[in-house]
Parts: sequence; C-alpha cells; structure tokens
Amino acid sequence: MTVAKIKWLLEFAYPDLGERKIGEITSMELLAVLRQVEGRGRHETARRLRSVCGRVFRYAIATGRAEHDLSANLRDALTTPKVKHLAAITNSQQVGPLLRAIDGFDGHAVTKAALRLAPHVFVRPGELRHAEWLEIDFKKALWSIPAEKMKMRRPHRVPLSQQSLAILSSIRKITGAGKFVFPGFQSLRRPMSENALNGALRRLGYPGDEMTSHGFRAMASTLLNEMGRWHPDAIERQLAHAEADAVRRAYARGEYWEERVVMMQAWSDYLDELADRPGTVP
Repeated sequence: MTVAKIKWLLEFAYPDLGERKIGEITSMELLAVLRQVEGRGRHETARRLRSVCGRVFRYAIATGRAEHDLSANLRDALTTPKVKHLAAITNSQQVGPLLRAIDGFDGHAVTKAALRLAPHVFVRPGELRHAEWLEIDFKKALWSIPAEKMKMRRPHRVPLSQQSLAILSSIRKITGAGKFVFPGFQSLRRPMSENALNGALRRLGYPGDEMTSHGFRAMASTLLNEMGRWHPDAIERQLAHAEADAVRRAYARGEYWEERVVMMQAWSDYLDELADRPGTVP
C-alpha cells in the first residue's frame, strides 16, 4: 500500500479521531468511524482503514503512546465484502459472434465506437468512459491515463494497436472538438453514461449474466494467458492490476513495456481473426 493510499484512508478517521491522544481512543470510538465508512457502502474501504489504523496503534505501542491495538478487537465487527464476479465471455469460440454483433450495432455512433474499442484496450469501463483526447498520442500510438483516473491511483499506459488507432481516428471526426473521446448524448462536456455500454450489450442480445462491459478484461486476461506467448506479469501490468507483494511490486513496476506493445498488437490481430473465423457459435 502506497503512502498516498494510507493518507487517503486515514482522512476518514481524522475528523473524529485526529485531534485525540491515541492512548485515550476507545474501541467503540474507532468502530463508530469504521461504521460511518461502511454506512456509505464502502465495505472494502472500511476493512482497509481498520488495517491501517492497526499499524498506527502498533507504532504507538512501540513508542510508548498506547498500550493496546484496538483494531485487533474489531477484526470480526465489520461486514466482509462479497466478491462480485462480473459476467464475461472467455471462450474463444464465443468471442467472434460477439465482435460481429458489435460491428453490426445500429445505435449511437459514440456508443458503438466505445464498444468496438473496449475489447482491444480492455481497460476498466470507467477509464474508457473518461478517456480524453489530450491523453491520446496518435504519433506514439499511446494512451496515457493519469493516476487520478485509475483504480490503483497509479498512471497507466495503453499501447494502441493499429485497430485501436483506426477506431479512435474514426470517432475523432465526431467528438474531436470536445474534451472526452466518448461524451454523453446531451453534452460534449460530460462522459458517456456508465450504463451506456452495458445497455448496448443488452440490445445486442447479451444479458447481464453473460457479458458485461467489465467482462472484456476477463476475456483478455483469460485468452492472453492461454496463448502462452506472453509473460504473466506483462499481462498483469497491462490490466493495471496491483501486485500484492510490496517487494515484487517495486521490482516489477514499469517492466515489460516492449512486450506489452507487441502483445497489444497481436491481441487486436487475434480479435480480428476470431471475428472473421467461420463456424463459431454464440
């Protein structure tokens, strides 16, 4: 966990506990803060805040400022967040029909372009919706996403394949005068609705328990790993997943860029192959 992430988490506790002497804080006071975070539906954030507070209390114990780690008493007091598995098509035989359906989408041009680009770049739906033209470098074939837009709060780079560049070039004729690559229907100043892509998939006949806009990430992860051509860490870096081990994360940061560039072009070529392959069935 980065220092910035720790500071962000502790901000939840500062209003109620920040001015208190740590040795005088009670378990119920800490629990009340954690419950406030939970009450906003942020169960995972509450769990991580409890863990960070534990580190603070243990440091206070080591420096003679407190006698007990109150967070340890609250380990079972919080709601365990349920892991939500988002539906995805990961069978290569089913990918072709999906891609052909997307190419035949007769809805809004912006929605269609975003839906066409999604499998090629496999970023999170929110990152795709908030893409800005200033982040796209056509000459370098690169999409640079700033840290504040990323789930892990680290900047992310997406190598753009020839296919991705073609899709972006096409939609630039429509939305290039605005800020967002995929603006909403009502205003160029706002990104498209978070329900637009999933709604389009529903229109194409793919229910929510079969395929979601987030599912393009699982599709890419599964099939890229099955290829056996790419280092698993290169795939993970491109997915912008966080490495759980701090030492490994520090070592792996920024690696595999050249492989990722080659991989992303090969991935787009593979998607084209699946879309053109006869005999595949939904």
